[in-house]
Amino acid sequence: MTTQTLEKNSTSFSMHPKKFALWLFIVSVIMIFASLTSAYIVRQSEGNWVQFELPAGFYFSSVLIVVSSVFMHLAYLSAKKDLFKRTQALLLLTALSGVVFMFLQWRGWSELVAQEIFFVGNPSGSFVYVISGLHAVHIVSAIIFVLVVVYQSRKQMVHSKSLNSIEMCLTFWHFLGGLWLYLFLFLVLNR
Repeated sequence: MTTQTLEKNSTSFSMHPKKFALWLFIVSVIMIFASLTSAYIVRQSEGNWVQFELPAGFYFSSVLIVVSSVFMHLAYLSAKKDLFKRTQALLLLTALSGVVFMFLQWRGWSELVAQEIFFVGNPSGSFVYVISGLHAVHIVSAIIFVLVVVYQSRKQMVHSKSLNSIEMCLTFWHFLGGLWLYLFLFLVLNR
């Protein structure tokens, strides 16, 4: 191979360092939740497992996370067309959806308490709190990320020729949405 061929090949597989770091973070989050769901199955098979209904708040939040992903994707498409005001509005709707998602999670935890399912006690309840709570922490970080992109968009730092931050935000938001749907279905199917 010539030097020119090597240079051509090395640049064709390049990735922005921040995107690479985001993907490494996503992989680590996947590993954390894979371990939690595996531990859930192992512990459930040991017995002494309380059966209870998942809270309605979790069902509503699952629908909302899909809607928020639509807002996020539309914001990205607007940024590609340099529609700054629309991009900002859709990003704010995404962030607001994330806040409402958090409220619905809190409502779900309140419903668990009303069923006398507590964090401390039977592991079946503990796992639900840990899984949903850890996901909620990631949603908070994603809301902050969206608000940073809103700020960047207001400063016209996000546009058709500079999409890196909104693409990363889009990836992270969609990942967390997909992760929640997986976790929710896992909890529904493993009652």
